[in-house]
Amino acid sequence: MTQVSPNSTAAREADVQRDTAETQIRVRLNLDGSGKAELSTGIGFFDHMLDQIARHGLIDLLVEAKGDLHIDGHHTVEDVGIVLGQAMSKAVGDKKGIRRYGHAYVPLDEALSRVVVDFSGRPGLYMNVEFRAGMIGAFDSQLAYEFFQGFVNHAGVTLHIDNLKGENAHHQAETIFKAFARALRMALERDARLGDVVPSTKGSL
Repeated sequence: MTQVSPNSTAAREADVQRDTAETQIRVRLNLDGSGKAELSTGIGFFDHMLDQIARHGLIDLLVEAKGDLHIDGHHTVEDVGIVLGQAMSKAVGDKKGIRRYGHAYVPLDEALSRVVVDFSGRPGLYMNVEFRAGMIGAFDSQLAYEFFQGFVNHAGVTLHIDNLKGENAHHQAETIFKAFARALRMALERDARLGDVVPSTKGSL
């Protein structure tokens, strides 16, 4: 069951709760925030990555997740992606006046990643990453894909993620999440020249 609170006309905010037999997740966000984060997923490294989204995207973000971690982190990570996507879709609304496209390159020592996002309304994930380790702390590196897949399916975005260089899996993941945040920040910015217009020749996204 998913419950979505009404979106304020004055602010781009959303509060989404999703409860299943596997996870109970709440995401609250403000796209025009300052990067504040309250995170509790039970997976320390995943919280660290979500913090990158908040800080570098300048998104105020609350994530509360309780999942079946006695099995593994798969359901928790994937479902946080789903709920974050739902909240993002709700908060951005009709997309009038946003830049729509965003991109970023982010380095961390030897690692370098590029992320490009389009708030197109068409879900698509194109991810080219070969992690150098299977586990990063208690985080299974394969779950990065599941997180982003859940996000794009429910946010309705096209997302390209490429790790261009990297020898340390922690560094690889951190550059990916930071670049994702920076790309989101660019795409979601309001374009003063565009005004109250949807950035598409179709008139809607």
